Amino acid sequence: MTLDVEVVLFDGFDELDAIGPFEVFAAAASEADLAVRLVTLEPTDRVVASHGLRIEPDGVLGEPDLLVVPGGGWSSPDGGVRRVVDEGTLAEAVAALAADGTAVASVCTGALVLAEAGLLEGRPATTHHTATDDLAAYAEVVDARVVDGGEVVTAGGVTSGIDLALWLLEREFGAELAEAGARRLEHERRGEVVRPSADG
Repeated sequence: MTLDVEVVLFDGFDELDAIGPFEVFAAAASEADLAVRLVTLEPTDRVVASHGLRIEPDGVLGEPDLLVVPGGGWSSPDGGVRRVVDEGTLAEAVAALAADGTAVASVCTGALVLAEAGLLEGRPATTHHTATDDLAAYAEVVDARVVDGGEVVTAGGVTSGIDLALWLLEREFGAELAEAGARRLEHERRGEVVRPSADG
């Protein structure tokens, strides 16, 4: 059975938050039974990221096994994640997918979308260091690169999205595939993954 992964994009998302995990999953797809797509909530020809990168998405959000929500723009009043959280539509879609069994992961301030969706209430989670005070209103903030709460996984700032994706590869397909992915990227994995459910 193929693991279907979707990375949801929106105007103002941080480039590396999304493209880091996408590259990890896309490269691993030749060795593991998985597929990854870049999607948007509504049909669009182009999404413009926070630093100006323009991306043509693969389609609209479906019903993936794993959904990755990037961050970007939380510190700006009209920035990407800030705007998305204020609008609420993406959070509603994330909540509905989670209720139907989709595993949800966030990178950086994408955790605030998960919080708005009601997925982090009272749970350990992490985000970019500039947003920890905001996240603390919803979750138990943990100083970690990756916090694995089972069906909800959060990662810290920007480059931690690569560690998130490598961890999810390890969790789903084994350590050998994850280590091969890290070598391919010449990426040194950082920090222990915090797994509150496993630690009891």
